[in-house]
Amino acid sequence: MDVMDMVPQIPVTILTGFLGAGKTTLLNRILREDHGHKIAVIENEFGEEDVDSTLLVQTDKEQIVQMSNGCICCTIRGDLSRVLTNLRHRRDKGEIAFDRVIIETTGVANPGPVAQTFFMDDAVAAFYRLDGVVTVVDAKHGNDTLDKELEAQAQVGFADRIFLTKTDLVTPEETKAIRARLRAMNPRAPIKEAHMGEVAISDVLDIEGFNLNTVLDIDPEFLTDTGHHHHHGDEIGSFVFTSYTAFDPFRLERFWGTITQVYGPDLLRYKGVLYLEGTDHKMITQGVHMLVAADLGPKWAADEKPMSKIVFIGRNLPEQAIITGLETCLVDAP
Repeated sequence: MDVMDMVPQIPVTILTGFLGAGKTTLLNRILREDHGHKIAVIENEFGEEDVDSTLLVQTDKEQIVQMSNGCICCTIRGDLSRVLTNLRHRRDKGEIAFDRVIIETTGVANPGPVAQTFFMDDAVAAFYRLDGVVTVVDAKHGNDTLDKELEAQAQVGFADRIFLTKTDLVTPEETKAIRARLRAMNPRAPIKEAHMGEVAISDVLDIEGFNLNTVLDIDPEFLTDTGHHHHHGDEIGSFVFTSYTAFDPFRLERFWGTITQVYGPDLLRYKGVLYLEGTDHKMITQGVHMLVAADLGPKWAADEKPMSKIVFIGRNLPEQAIITGLETCLVDAP
């Protein structure tokens, strides 16, 4: 029997956001709330001193783990694997108790390498599953940060949920403008306002952002505004491919391999429902950079018109070239 069948996987949430956006406020809110979860927190802050450790709420329900070895985005794979493995061993021995993990990244980190750990490290993947990436954005300083910091753009691109903080410090028009910008960068992540970390625990935990069989959510307003992905000249943008014509599976596999090899480092998140020739089932696929996963989904419903819908979120992606390439993989393509 495979080890994956014997050991229930522990859900992991990545909490990210640029410096001062309000990550720790949100985290403390979660840790204070009487929600019945036992949470292990892996927290890292850029610099020699763990400034945030004095702000984290420690109770008998949570185990707070500090990593003090520098910037998380530089050394994360080895260190995160070691910490997660150590946590699991201590849990197995009964020394600590937790049923989920929250990783708070440093404010200047790209969450991509953190997410990849759960796909690339077999020891980690056997016991932990990535549930989702939650990104906090400061409404007052967010536009300026996104203009200047590519890591902040990447944090938005990877998000499964976005929380907008400090909206009380800006006008309704400014809030509307930054929401439009965030939606253009990532149309599949719901955007909610969070005042002083006041958010529903269900909006942070168990969101199944990396579950292949969850619904492909795309903001409908994004689909009606074809110019959004060029907003502000952000390096991180998004676009959607749709087609009611079936894909040729062999052509699509070759093309998919090509674009992940060529554009992998710039492909932050991509997820889609595929209509393939030769099967009456949906094919669900998603990826992070060059790592792609696919699974056979349910059958197309009798009253459902089969179609493919794929959202791409990445850095300076050649939208038209990718769309044209996908069109050449359709069964009626010459």
